[in-house]
Amino acid sequence: MGIGYGASDEQLEKQIGCVKYTLFCFNIVAWMISTALFALTVWLRAEPGFNDWLRILEAQSFYIGVYVLIGISIVMMAVSFLGCLSALMENTLALFVFVGTQVFGFIAIVAGSAVLMQFSTINSSLQPLLNVSLRGFVATSEYTYSNYVLTMIQENIGCCGASGPWDYLDLRQPLPSSCRDTVSGNAFFNGCVDELTWFFEGKTGWIVALAMTLGLLNVISAVMSFVLVQAVKKEEEQASNYRR
Repeated sequence: MGIGYGASDEQLEKQIGCVKYTLFCFNIVAWMISTALFALTVWLRAEPGFNDWLRILEAQSFYIGVYVLIGISIVMMAVSFLGCLSALMENTLALFVFVGTQVFGFIAIVAGSAVLMQFSTINSSLQPLLNVSLRGFVATSEYTYSNYVLTMIQENIGCCGASGPWDYLDLRQPLPSSCRDTVSGNAFFNGCVDELTWFFEGKTGWIVALAMTLGLLNVISAVMSFVLVQAVKKEEEQASNYRR
């Protein structure tokens, strides 16, 4: 009977070791992803040209999701070290705290990603903001500043007006040369609202994908931490029974 218990105890110890070091590796990967997410979000926030466009178009609500992801990436970098330590120490209290931080991290990541997508995709809250700003510039395109902004956007993005070239007709404004393709001379068909939204999507796509990968790791780490807690408790019970 003693031999059977020893074999069971040894098998449990191996299982704990496997879960513990797997969790340690997951936390290293999570730290790397958190660092990459932090770098990308800070780069997006600090990019001068991109920031200027959002300011001119009065669409800086785009940055709400970016700020959330910057904050959670910093927290997750610190939490990854907690995860490594709690796993190696097999401390049940630290593991429970770690599980809580993983749940919080997952919720915050999903919320931040959702807000970022809400202000950077087609049919999102970003498009009405862009539409109002661009139609305002088209309506006042005879003024130097409005003409400068429209020329900068239309030539760089390859678009015309807010919804298309008919915006100029509706607002009784002449169609500018920046609305025309330099090769064919034809007016750009797509409006700048859609083109700018696609441009913003390209900027945020990788960030959201990275954030959701980190969220998936949070879920896996939380489950593995809970499994490790149960295994450690079982080991403690077996050790207590053995001493008796």
